[in-house]
Amino acid sequence: MRPLLDPAELPADAIEVGRIADAWGIKGWFKVLPHSASPEALFSSKRWYLLPPERPVQATSLWTGALLLKIREAKDHSDSIVASSADVPDRNAAEALRGARVFVPRSSFPTAAPDEYYWVDLIGLQVVNREGLAMGQVKDLLSTGPQTVLVLAYSEEGKEAERMIPFVAAFVDAVDLAARTITVDWQTDY
Repeated sequence: MRPLLDPAELPADAIEVGRIADAWGIKGWFKVLPHSASPEALFSSKRWYLLPPERPVQATSLWTGALLLKIREAKDHSDSIVASSADVPDRNAAEALRGARVFVPRSSFPTAAPDEYYWVDLIGLQVVNREGLAMGQVKDLLSTGPQTVLVLAYSEEGKEAERMIPFVAAFVDAVDLAARTITVDWQTDY
């Protein structure tokens, strides 16, 4: 049996937060592999939007466009999340979702604590040092275990280059999401 999901329009602020790995159990639950070690967005949103896998996993998982999946329950399970929906009544329907990419609206993310930021909000911010020199634009973030590192793209003598700055209080003075800037204690020759 295929899931009975409604076609939907992907929200403008949709962020990909995980992927459906497989069915879990026989009652329509499915296993989700989150993209984040702290997948609060999957727990806080009861409306997930699915896009088909980039590469179809099986013939039954083929569909086009976004689908709305109304979540009944989602919970931690080992290294993943398991979830259920009234629209996915059994294991066969859950298997049909294998490989689907899971999106939730950014507006449904839980509010971050003071001095905490979602990575998605930092991508694209301009970074300047204390002297006002442009250091580059955040193009990615890396988790190195003990800390996160900002990966900046900048241009030097007409060539594209990369600069990395640890995203820790010792080097980051301020993050201003409204002004779309990060001020750092860093020099261009580090």
